[in-house]
Amino acid sequence: MSSPSPVPDGPAVSRGGPVHGGHVHGGAAHGGLAHGGSVVPVVVAAAAPARWAGWRDELRSDLRGAAVWAGLLALCGLPAGLLWVWLAPRARFEVVEGGAVPVGRPSAELLVGDDVVLVLVLAGLGLLAGGVAWAVRRRRGVAWLVATALGTALAGVLAWRLGEGLAPGPTAAQLADVGARVTTGLELSSLPALAVAPFCALLVYVVAALFAAGDDLGRG
Repeated sequence: MSSPSPVPDGPAVSRGGPVHGGHVHGGAAHGGLAHGGSVVPVVVAAAAPARWAGWRDELRSDLRGAAVWAGLLALCGLPAGLLWVWLAPRARFEVVEGGAVPVGRPSAELLVGDDVVLVLVLAGLGLLAGGVAWAVRRRRGVAWLVATALGTALAGVLAWRLGEGLAPGPTAAQLADVGARVTTGLELSSLPALAVAPFCALLVYVVAALFAAGDDLGRG
């Protein structure tokens, strides 16, 4: 009976599988952690801080530009308010003894018409703002999304206050002046209409993001 041959010098062979760099395959450990499910949590735990660090750096780099963008959008409320004054339906009345009578045939939905016109103006502003925000590729992200929503919301409030300020209703003195002609003022009867601009802006941005090819939204 011959004696067993000596094992040649070189990498040892384990029953579980060959050793590669000290890490055994087939159920053995890689860096002291088995394949059965211990590696994945470590990889995810290591990737999460790295991803958060990337988001944080992105927010910091976009913060100043996002603030400027929100300010520019808020200022868009000025032309939006002027457009509301120009397009909104208004009626003229002649002051007589005991009250005022309409001149012509004003619409019965006059107040509703004022709200509808402002909603359409703010919807157009929101759609335009969302499209422009998405078009700035190197700034796509959370900061500009929040800035777009905030800026359009402020623009809606500014347009509302400017329109009512430029087109006030008749005063008590004017209504007491018999023979004078007065014009109805602008008044927003439904405050939720101010949410139309940010809603439309976010809708455009989110829909565009859904069709983005990469996780970075095509930023570059």
